[in-house]
Amino acid sequence: MARYVGPACRLCRAEHTKLFLKGERCNSPKCPINKKRPSPGKGPRERMKKMSDYGIQLREKQKLKRMYMLLEKQFKILFDKAERMKGITGENLITLLESRIDNIVYRLHFASSRSQARQLVNHGHIKVNGRRVTIPSYLVRENDVIEVHETSKKLVNIKESLKQFSRSGVSPWLELNPDEMRGKVLALPRRSDVTELADVKEHLIVELYSR
Repeated sequence: MARYVGPACRLCRAEHTKLFLKGERCNSPKCPINKKRPSPGKGPRERMKKMSDYGIQLREKQKLKRMYMLLEKQFKILFDKAERMKGITGENLITLLESRIDNIVYRLHFASSRSQARQLVNHGHIKVNGRRVTIPSYLVRENDVIEVHETSKKLVNIKESLKQFSRSGVSPWLELNPDEMRGKVLALPRRSDVTELADVKEHLIVELYSR
C-alpha cells in the first residue's frame, strides 16, 4: 500500500500546527512549529492570499488525515462509517479514528508516534484480547485488553516509550499497567476526551464531503 515517506515535519509546517508525527521531538525546541518556520515552498505573497471556504475545509481534512497518517481512501471509508452511525458525524469520525489499534498503541505509550505504533502492529508485536492483531485499522471495542506480545516486551523502543507514562499518564478512557505492558479500553472516547484535537473543526470536514 502506498504511504507518505517524506519528511514528517514538512507536513506540520504545511498545516501550521503540530501533528505529533515524531514523538518526543514534537515537544522539544527542535520542533519547526516552535521555531515558527514558514510553510514549505511558499513565498511571502502566497502566504498572504486569503483562502476560499473550500480551501479552509480541505485544509481541515488534510490536517486530521495527516495526524492519523491515513491515505484518502482509508479516511473516506471511516467517514462513510461515521455517517452511518447514530449521532453527530464529525464526533463519530473522531471516535473511529481514536479507536484504531495503531492509535491505541500510541495512546498507551507502547510507541512514541503513530507511525511507530503502526509498525509494531504490522510486525505482530501487539495482542488484543490474547490474539495477535496485525492490521493497523482494526477498531477496538469497550473492555478490549491490549498488550505487548510476550516475546516483544524486551524491545528497547517500547521500554523507552513507556517512560512517557510517568510524565503524562494515559487518556481518561484508557487504563495502563506499565509493568505488565497491558492496557484496557474502559470506554470508547468522546469528542471532549481528545484534547489533542482541540483546534480541529471536524464540522468543516463534514461540510466538505457534503458538497
